[in-house]
Amino acid sequence: MDMEARGHSEHPEALRLWLRMLTLTQLVEKQVRSQLREQFGTTLPRFDLMAQLERKPEGLKMNELSRRMMVTGGNVTGITDQLVAEGLVERIEVEGDRRAYRVRLTPRGRTEFGAMARQHEGWIVAAFEGLSLAEVDALHQLLGKVKQHYNDIPLETT
Repeated sequence: MDMEARGHSEHPEALRLWLRMLTLTQLVEKQVRSQLREQFGTTLPRFDLMAQLERKPEGLKMNELSRRMMVTGGNVTGITDQLVAEGLVERIEVEGDRRAYRVRLTPRGRTEFGAMARQHEGWIVAAFEGLSLAEVDALHQLLGKVKQHYNDIPLETT
């Protein structure tokens, strides 16, 4: 049963919309995970880590990677260890801090990530092929309004 199936007509429309968005996210993510595994022998967390590094050619400290990916340092370390062993990323000492390392893509990692990123983009575009460009734009704008509203709400401290 997907998330959307939990909604009933007596639930508020906003709740049903939320469940539809969750369902769609899960469906697209499942497809992306499957394609990454089949075509590149990799996982979505590895792809995500490499995507963060691709945006910062000089590299990122491990704690920055952890924060950007919203996962624990242990998760980042495990993924990084695998990618270092495969020659896709490298650790570089941080000058003035013997305990810290900066992680960056190797030239091979940059090349391999580029191929994955092009495919990933195609999969995401294909996920929205049922919509016209105007509909995609309208949905993007509407979701942006929801995001802005959410960002304007003060955080609860409970």
